[in-house]
Amino acid sequence: MLGCDIGTLFKLTVAGGSYQEGLTVHLQGVPPGLLITDEQIYEDLLIRKPGQGELTSPRREPDIPIIFSGVNAADTMPGFTNAGYTNGTPMVILIPNLDRHFEHIEQYQVTNRTPRPGHASYASYMKYDHWDDAIGAGIFSGRYTSTIVAAGVIAKAILAKHGIQVTAYVREAAGVVMPDMPIEEIRLRQAAYRKVRKEHDPIWRFVYQSGRIRPGMRFLEKTPVLAEVEKMIGKFASIPMDEEKIRKEYGIHPSLFCPDLATADAMFQRIIDIKKAGDSSGGVVEVVATGLPAGVGEPVFRKLDGELGRMLSIGSVKAVEIGAGVHVKDMTGSQCNDQMYVDEQGNVRFKSNHAGGVTGGLTTGQNLVIRLAVKPTPTISKDQDTIDKVERKNAVLKAVTRRDPTLVARIWPVAEAFTACILLDHYMMHLGYQALWRK
Repeated sequence: MLGCDIGTLFKLTVAGGSYQEGLTVHLQGVPPGLLITDEQIYEDLLIRKPGQGELTSPRREPDIPIIFSGVNAADTMPGFTNAGYTNGTPMVILIPNLDRHFEHIEQYQVTNRTPRPGHASYASYMKYDHWDDAIGAGIFSGRYTSTIVAAGVIAKAILAKHGIQVTAYVREAAGVVMPDMPIEEIRLRQAAYRKVRKEHDPIWRFVYQSGRIRPGMRFLEKTPVLAEVEKMIGKFASIPMDEEKIRKEYGIHPSLFCPDLATADAMFQRIIDIKKAGDSSGGVVEVVATGLPAGVGEPVFRKLDGELGRMLSIGSVKAVEIGAGVHVKDMTGSQCNDQMYVDEQGNVRFKSNHAGGVTGGLTTGQNLVIRLAVKPTPTISKDQDTIDKVERKNAVLKAVTRRDPTLVARIWPVAEAFTACILLDHYMMHLGYQALWRK
């Protein structure tokens, strides 16, 4: 299979499938001297993973990552303190699949002849024939996005050292749209959302807070913990959540990250109403990046907005907009153009940001604004017309597999991570190019 890699200087390659042994991400270009732990990666994975309430699939994958290579196993010399820090070699992160019991595999086996409308199951069968990894949709499952989230943790950590921050959130869900909010306030609420989700996550408590997996452990010391978790899947006690206290203290919805609480409540109710009717819904994820200098991007075929369009690679994303996006078709030039001026300190400023922080494929120094349109989950509880893809007969599909009522609630951390990976790759190229000629 080709096409499972991306990047030039910060390069990632993913592998694995929904019901294979697990998934991996292989990173090249990670600089030395970075301290990243399994727990840090898990803290991002836990907000993407399923099995966490009414808005996610009931699959209970713990998504416990293992840093397999790319960091020092011990302090390399007397007087050095560099154990656990990146050393500049390729970094590999493993994400084992632990919730893949036979009854779920059997559900896929008995329905795989009848592809789900709106899903890759027909096209992938036509490409790979009966060798197609169709259990749980293989690499076409949303499971693979865990690898992007893991890579994004490293990318965001590097960007943060350079004053660049990337923040994503649910802007629209099931037709309900949130009002504008300053990015600074959104970031405060995202930090609160992450904190709440971690404190109420039984896997985090069992694995990390308890010290079962901690920095410095060898791979073979971690694997017995994974085996222990696998045996306990479905038996972890949920941690009671005082939703009213969370709402009052943090101003957030406890299971849907739209930073405007009133909008999040309306979104949640609409999603559940559609779910009860046996259907699914979509939405919009917005990503905002700040701190980028002007000039990042590589024309002609690697313009930054074109590279961000690669987020169509995220399953269920059907459109990517930059700035005003498709609404530019309804504007005049005078309305669309972001007029400039110089402030009293001699800084270049813009009167608007319809371009979303990119012109000519290069950053302008403004906030980078991206929106992803997420389609409804293909798997629904209503009968759908389909075919028997082996015998080429008409058939009716009755959904029996595990599924999400909406995907937008889980795609925002994927979009945040993917954006960070693209930005880091281009920022590294930008710094290298600038260093050549500025000296």
